[in-house]
Amino acid sequence: MPVASLRVVDFKTTKLANLSLAPPPHFMHEHTPIAQAGLPLNEAKAAMILVHGRGATAPSILTLADEFKLEGFAVLAPQANQNTWYPNSFLAPMEANQPGLDSGLAKIGQIVEQIEAAGIPAEKIMIGGFSQGACLSSEYVARNAKQYGGLFVLSGGVIGPPGTPRNYAGTMAGTPVFLGCSDVDFHIPVERVHESAEVFEALGASVDKRIYPNMGHTVNMDEVEAVKAMAKKLVE
Repeated sequence: MPVASLRVVDFKTTKLANLSLAPPPHFMHEHTPIAQAGLPLNEAKAAMILVHGRGATAPSILTLADEFKLEGFAVLAPQANQNTWYPNSFLAPMEANQPGLDSGLAKIGQIVEQIEAAGIPAEKIMIGGFSQGACLSSEYVARNAKQYGGLFVLSGGVIGPPGTPRNYAGTMAGTPVFLGCSDVDFHIPVERVHESAEVFEALGASVDKRIYPNMGHTVNMDEVEAVKAMAKKLVE
């Protein structure tokens, strides 16, 4: 029986209300806004960084947080400049996606520091997203391996062309990692999902990889339930 899908490929077309800033140079994300939902950081037990995909917005990815039905969480969703983190496929050479790639990774790092400064440790921080946001989240966690509250990769994987060295340092110390993707996703080769799972296993993560037959580029309810279960453990 096929798994029921959410129609969230583009999520909601939601404008960045009250978040307007002068646009920085294309693909530079340092000064772009961060949409927030859930509890304020100083009241939350845990935090989630939720990263949108190509062409989407921070407020639109927050509709996915609604599906997770989080309790005790602060949710922070960074906005990519001109709605795109880096210009080319995540399978392109690294240099072809600069400076956006490094700027996007730095943006996630900026938010992690903000959350930790508010008193929430990394082991209570979940990071994840959909599509391009899932790829950026994967690469950030791999490059900054330590114990997090969790990583969820919805139709994505680590970044770089086939054959990219995966000499990541550090240990994830049992961090739960969820990877969900279709076996026929036209953006994400299933081989990259398998490779990403191997990367995180080598870093000491506890990996749950689920490949869905003929699903397409979307998010399904089985994936939502998996992320919900991961989040619930952080606030029990």
